[in-house]
Amino acid sequence: MAGSRYDLKYRGTKCLNCEHPLDKSDKYCPSCGQLNSTKKLKFDDFFTEFFSGIFAYDSRFHSTIRVLLFSPGKISKDYIQGKRMRYANPFKFYLSASIIFFLIWGFGNSFDIEPIVNDDEIEELVQDSITGPNMIPTPGGKEINLDSLIINQQRNAKKPYREFYKPHEELDTMSYLDAENLKFDLYSRFYKETTIRNAETAMDSLSYPQTSYNHWLYKKAVDWNTLKENPGLFLNYFINKLPFIIFFYLPVFALFIWLLYIRRPFNYIEHLVFTFHVQTTFFILLSLALFVDYLFPGNWAFILFNFIFAFYLYKALRGFYCQGRVKTIVKFMLLNLIFFILAGIATIISILASFAIY
Repeated sequence: MAGSRYDLKYRGTKCLNCEHPLDKSDKYCPSCGQLNSTKKLKFDDFFTEFFSGIFAYDSRFHSTIRVLLFSPGKISKDYIQGKRMRYANPFKFYLSASIIFFLIWGFGNSFDIEPIVNDDEIEELVQDSITGPNMIPTPGGKEINLDSLIINQQRNAKKPYREFYKPHEELDTMSYLDAENLKFDLYSRFYKETTIRNAETAMDSLSYPQTSYNHWLYKKAVDWNTLKENPGLFLNYFINKLPFIIFFYLPVFALFIWLLYIRRPFNYIEHLVFTFHVQTTFFILLSLALFVDYLFPGNWAFILFNFIFAFYLYKALRGFYCQGRVKTIVKFMLLNLIFFILAGIATIISILASFAIY
């Protein structure tokens, strides 16, 4: 029966990973830390190493979760003071927690949105506008028929693309924005009529140059038509990217925390560690709220989550920055305001960027 990979008989005189010279007494390589073993990898060795890796992480996982949830601010303070071996890396731990949260969220939630106004709804609007027009006031004191605006817009969308076609030479005489808006509208109408998805074929049909930009813009027009028919496709795509979007958003938010606490003896990276720990807690608590809501449906779990997280954030700010109650409350409110403003800006940028690469 084959022995363990840790047995003395399998130890070599050179590290297989970095080729550092070794002695038979060396259990691990002093240069790279790899196990000194020449035994060929078998299934039982692979199985053992897999679970030992899990349990090694698990011991830090328990310590990290316990301190993170029940001692707000302490884990960040310990980490920046050099007490790191007992805790999981804050950046890796954040990615793990966020991905797990969005997986849990995805099991019970998905966007299934009805397409924008169809033909039957247009006809219904026509009848409604005849029997009782939906009038809304304007700043000039006049009234406009909202139903008529919608009907005209939808009927205009049905016009053939040839009515909007402009030769490439004529587009060059227009302003950049006007030309690009017209091209996007033309591409969208062309696709709806012909269902041609290939950009090169479309450019040949329209007698437009075969440029990379024209190909990209046509693809976006095709995507736009697809998303209008099923908006949930893009929303689900966007939600799946949120863990990584937030990962790159948090360093920007940490910059504002650094400015707000600029007199405290912390550098930017230490503020960033605190930010990632707080955001990780947010995902853990929200995951618990989702689980409770699944067992006991109702909004009460999410309302309770909001109160718990708000209290946790206040305690974490006090625990990490060690300031008085009044200063902490004022900065707590300022940070929440900054967070939502930045989140709004980041959401708009992320949606545009996600659509550009969709």
